[in-house]
Amino acid sequence: MKPTVLKGRVWMVRDAEGRRIDNIDTDMIFHNRYLYITDLKEMGKYAFSNLPGWEDFPQKAKPGDILVVGRNFGSGSSRQQAVDCFISLGISLIIGESFGAIYKRNVINSGLPLIEAPGIFDTDLKTGDVIEVNLETGEILRDGKLIAKGKPMSRVALDIYQHGGLMNLAKEIA
Repeated sequence: MKPTVLKGRVWMVRDAEGRRIDNIDTDMIFHNRYLYITDLKEMGKYAFSNLPGWEDFPQKAKPGDILVVGRNFGSGSSRQQAVDCFISLGISLIIGESFGAIYKRNVINSGLPLIEAPGIFDTDLKTGDVIEVNLETGEILRDGKLIAKGKPMSRVALDIYQHGGLMNLAKEIA
């Protein structure tokens, strides 16, 4: 079983002035000029390639890192590459103020854990911090201290995550 407590280095998605970036759509996450790329291993190179100030994110990200995003993250089209690029990089978890509905479903169905944590940008959390997140309770800790509480993942979302995605879960119960 995959762990329900994840620990990783944080990336706070902010603009050049340090403000939370809201309404990042799937075109900013994975630009349509790269849609011809079908190899999952290659998709990570293009994550945030259309988000000003974040074009070099793929070179800096490491497997196990945790992405912390603003409101309405993943709005726009339902392109799966906008999820797969983070899986390709080994991002272990996405925490967000809120998510576009289709994007949220695509993330969960792909087996990538996701926590909604309204107010996460009101904490003193910063890029480079190491946090521990309990997917079952939504608790977000730094140095063993609670710094925020998100919405716990539902039992169904946890089952999908622990089976490595919806298709894997479907095969197992079929």
